[in-house]
Amino acid sequence: MEAKKLAGEKAVEYVEDGMLLGLGTGSTVYWSILKLGELVKKGLNIRCVPTSINTEKLAVELGIPLVKLSDIDQLDLAIDGADEVDPNLQLIKGGGGALLREKMVASIARRFIVVVDDSKFVSELGKFPLPVEVVQFGWDITSKQIAELGGSSVLRTFNREPFITDNGNYILDCHFPTLDDPVRITSELNLIPGVVENGLFVNMADIVVIGGTNGVVDTKFRG
Repeated sequence: MEAKKLAGEKAVEYVEDGMLLGLGTGSTVYWSILKLGELVKKGLNIRCVPTSINTEKLAVELGIPLVKLSDIDQLDLAIDGADEVDPNLQLIKGGGGALLREKMVASIARRFIVVVDDSKFVSELGKFPLPVEVVQFGWDITSKQIAELGGSSVLRTFNREPFITDNGNYILDCHFPTLDDPVRITSELNLIPGVVENGLFVNMADIVVIGGTNGVVDTKFRG
């Protein structure tokens, strides 16, 4: 937990007064949100777009001002976690089920900061299953079409029922033999009718903040 807290709080150092922020979802960015709540109480002027209902609830509890995504054109900064990050700063996200909103928010941020503990920084993507958000209608057909790309998928469940995203969709957790060409795979997945979005965040992260179990924070930059 300490490694996650280190990374989450470190990312807040990039926040400046007057910024529009995207607030991610997950156990590491949770610490970023808590820190922002403290700073808001001390007078920090920010407005934020949450990426999930849970994040929205937490932000409201902390008194963080919120704004609707539809009311803005661009964010100064988005802070979010990841399930895996490779040395090229490519990501797998969606373990918390908020991948669509997370990608929408990150896509309009001038800078996208990813916070993880060191267990999430991997030599190559793919050990963590790739989440793919799909519409409920015909989801099993969509699963078969994903299999034609080489991915075996399992319908995510919660309390023995299909997990439902904040957008009312299902999630298929997919394993591929390799994810060494994430640009191709993300394109092929999103061309399948029924696929809403996938959890590969390709060439999106600008900064990755890695909290170490040894108490050291490592920061990596794109390029």
